[in-house]
Amino acid sequence: MSSRFSWLCAVLLLAGCTADEPAATNADKTGTPDTTLTVTSPDFVEGAPIPADFTCTGAGKAPRIAWTGDTKGAAALAVVVDDPDAPGGTYVHWIVLDLPAGTTSLRDGDKVTQGKNSSSGKGWTPPCPPSGTHHYRFTVYGLSRPTGLGDGAGRQEALDAISKNAVTSGRLTGLVTH
Repeated sequence: MSSRFSWLCAVLLLAGCTADEPAATNADKTGTPDTTLTVTSPDFVEGAPIPADFTCTGAGKAPRIAWTGDTKGAAALAVVVDDPDAPGGTYVHWIVLDLPAGTTSLRDGDKVTQGKNSSSGKGWTPPCPPSGTHHYRFTVYGLSRPTGLGDGAGRQEALDAISKNAVTSGRLTGLVTH
């Protein structure tokens, strides 16, 4: 992990930054990308439960997401879905890389470039919390340039590339209780 990224995570600790969550290093003076994107889903609303169909107790498919707002002239977009409440630290469920700049939505089955998740596989890993209520964060990042990483890129490599190039972001959070 780069010392610059480690320093930013230390500074942003109160904001909940972990090694598994990108923190933009080139955005505003706080090191956090502008949050100018609004992320929504026709499958659940902000702060509400994610339906069972999208979890390990249902079909396990990825919920659809869409976003609007100022992409700050982004050259590409990325999506990271993670669970900061996982017992071993933030668990990454999905990394999507280098979506074309004009993309405004993502759904299960779209042909996309994906980084490895915390299960060391690429693609969507449905929520399956061991106990309690977990928060699943669907974060869309506008990137100043594409990461250039290929399908199956390593999790930390993908997160670092997103962090390095993020200029804007937006987030939708859904809950799963087990």
